[in-house]
Amino acid sequence: MRILIAEDDPRLRSLLERALRESGYTVDAYADGAEALFAAETESYDLLALDVMMPGVDGVEICRRLRAAGSGVPILVLTALDGLGHRVDGLDAGADDYLTKPFHLPELLARVRALLRRPAVAVAPVLRIGTLTLDPASRQVRREDRPVELTAREFSVLELLMRSPGRVVSTSEFIDHAWDVNYDGTSNVVASTIRHLRGKLRLPGREDPISTHRGAGYVLSAELA
Repeated sequence: MRILIAEDDPRLRSLLERALRESGYTVDAYADGAEALFAAETESYDLLALDVMMPGVDGVEICRRLRAAGSGVPILVLTALDGLGHRVDGLDAGADDYLTKPFHLPELLARVRALLRRPAVAVAPVLRIGTLTLDPASRQVRREDRPVELTAREFSVLELLMRSPGRVVSTSEFIDHAWDVNYDGTSNVVASTIRHLRGKLRLPGREDPISTHRGAGYVLSAELA
């Protein structure tokens, strides 16, 4: 799953970015509100964490504009300890939850998990293709009812494949979904991730669940036995 952070404090932004990535999320982090708003309007995110006091466009205004445009993405606003008015403004603008500073990272991660579990904000249902299942909320994958341990990147790649079974998914689509905006595109990371994913999903005596279409991308079989 992909999360956007908008926080102008470089130390806190770095801490949030690292904690979320270590928890298995793909993260894009911005110090400027206008840049964060543009990213939220043009990219696909599963959750936004917005600091209220941002240069350019503040977190409340970002929230207000996205809700006015019909976006239902979960939004967590981050506010100063004495910013009661800001918290109220954020919730009135359409935020789903707020967290006051200073806060502990375990609480932030718990809030994120809670927001991603809410059906009201269109958390994806469990994906099922034959004997393969993927639960986006719990981040669990099973093959023939046996757990499959995946890295965060492998999970994101598989999730995209399972949302388009039988369709060729291009390398650029994988990059957009599973790698952050700082990816430079110079390494063969998609092919390497697919190779490791195949090894974890393949069953003895069965066909490879993921086929390669050279120059086009990869396809997950729509009929996994």
